[in-house]
Amino acid sequence: MRIHLFSTVAMIATASLAVAEPNPLRNAYFGETHLHTAFSLDAFIGGTRLMPADSLAFARGEPVTLPDGTTAQHKRPLDFAAVTDHAEYLGEMYSTLFEDAPGHDNEDLVALRGLESLEERQQWFIKYVVSSNRSATPQHPPFFAGPETSKSAWQVIVEAAEQANDPGTFTALIGFEWSAAPNGANLHRNVLFRDNNVPASVPSYIDINEEENLWAWMKTQEAEGRRLLAIPHNSNASKGRMFPSSDSFGEAMDLEYARTRQAYEPLIEMMQVKGNSEVHRKFWAADEFAGFENADSIQKNSGRIFHQRDFVRGGLIDGIGYEFTLGVNPFKYGFIGGTDNHNGMMSAVAEDSFIGAHGPEDGSVERRRTGSVAGWIDGKDLSIGSLAGVWATENTRAAIWDAMKRRETFATSGPRIKIRMFGGVGLSDPADPLAMAQEGYLLGTHMGGNMPPLIAAPTFTVHAEKDPMGANLDRIQIIKGWVDEYGDTNEKIIDVVWSSGRDIDPATGKLPPVGNTVDLETAMFTNDIGAPALMGSWTDDDYDPQAIAFYYARVLEIPTPRWSTYDAVRNNRPLLEDVPAVIQERAWGSPIFYSPTN
Repeated sequence: MRIHLFSTVAMIATASLAVAEPNPLRNAYFGETHLHTAFSLDAFIGGTRLMPADSLAFARGEPVTLPDGTTAQHKRPLDFAAVTDHAEYLGEMYSTLFEDAPGHDNEDLVALRGLESLEERQQWFIKYVVSSNRSATPQHPPFFAGPETSKSAWQVIVEAAEQANDPGTFTALIGFEWSAAPNGANLHRNVLFRDNNVPASVPSYIDINEEENLWAWMKTQEAEGRRLLAIPHNSNASKGRMFPSSDSFGEAMDLEYARTRQAYEPLIEMMQVKGNSEVHRKFWAADEFAGFENADSIQKNSGRIFHQRDFVRGGLIDGIGYEFTLGVNPFKYGFIGGTDNHNGMMSAVAEDSFIGAHGPEDGSVERRRTGSVAGWIDGKDLSIGSLAGVWATENTRAAIWDAMKRRETFATSGPRIKIRMFGGVGLSDPADPLAMAQEGYLLGTHMGGNMPPLIAAPTFTVHAEKDPMGANLDRIQIIKGWVDEYGDTNEKIIDVVWSSGRDIDPATGKLPPVGNTVDLETAMFTNDIGAPALMGSWTDDDYDPQAIAFYYARVLEIPTPRWSTYDAVRNNRPLLEDVPAVIQERAWGSPIFYSPTN
């Protein structure tokens, strides 16, 4: 059967999975943890007018009207979502959007509401966002009408989540983005609350300039009875500062920093519209799949030259190195996905219908082909973003948040791929997913968990299912990182299970490619290769019970057209020569960690 993935509907998500009773073996739920509405100044400058309630309605599968008068609607609603507007300028946006708000008639805000040309919008972005928020001393603009406007905006966001939340059917988490960007280094965090016990206002980078002080604020919230966590994102643009060797004040990494960071940041965003942060081909040449959505043009802006420690695997490797020297891993992260969409549309992650994520900056075919998102990335380097996946007992705020806190999460590059892994001594080769989960929870450790000290070599059981509306699967890999007896860090990649018809080449140790059915003239492919599901196991015969290690699973689809190929074919344009025409979508499961002192 030939598959044609063109779509007139804006985006794809996943069908809501309501459960009457909690499932102790847990269900996979898909959602969004990084989304901006008209309450974010940069999104409003770009023309976004969807409010938090609109974005949550879109996530639930309801149609929404866009500024150009067209209607957008998900093919499949999400299971959970969070609006994470920038805490910076929340008050200013409240004054902008509400006629009865203090400062609404300020001449600067009148001008903001009247912006028309792309050049005018870019000038505003540079003047009021770049010049301040990327400095070491960010300030409110002159049209800020006071902290009460920030509180009012936050209350609108909270109320929208309260109204959208429907336990068992749809979870609306309450959250915000703390958008630190000192000297252009992206150190943003999304902060998510477990329930509706939230403060009257939230801090911005203007209020708190360092992540250590954000964690201190979070500790104060906990003391007042609140539950919250932070998710760093977009590490590929962090200028080496997302996984640092020193704290924000220039002091060497110490035990207190490591413990605090691990306590408040259980997850990291693996991918978003500004590229994939797992690995980069420059630093992982031995990883044949490291060239995926590398977003090289980020390096054209703000001096963001890539370092190995800008990428998640680099952070994981550094983290176990610190655990070897300090006794605690500051970068013990599980994986989550998000889009950072600034159009207000939750999880805009369909390759065949990508319309950009930043208003007029990337909202036309020509801008995506030859333009750029000011201060960030070339249009052709954009990704569609990423989906967040969790394994939770039910679709409620508490269960979804608890899954995030224990790191039982995964990220996908867009498709609804499910991925799962367990680790432990004596786990059997799985016969089916249910038996694998039952044995895994009884005898092993789930994704994101800490394996206890083991004398014998652990076995890892893995399972992945394709998106029911997407492409077949190529293979499941396990990536292992460890610290040897000399304190040196190491890593290797193991092909664990793959679709039939291939064997590991004994000369190279590599698995041959799965093949490629993509027709570049029509942007079509077939599912004649690959497999709808993969399941298997791998035992680490090189296991050292004294070595600190992590293991995470990565599943790849068969090749499919990239969004830029769909764009070209749909609009009768030539394919772009300097970006891949075909990609292999994928999913990443959170690492299982091992330490002899756990």
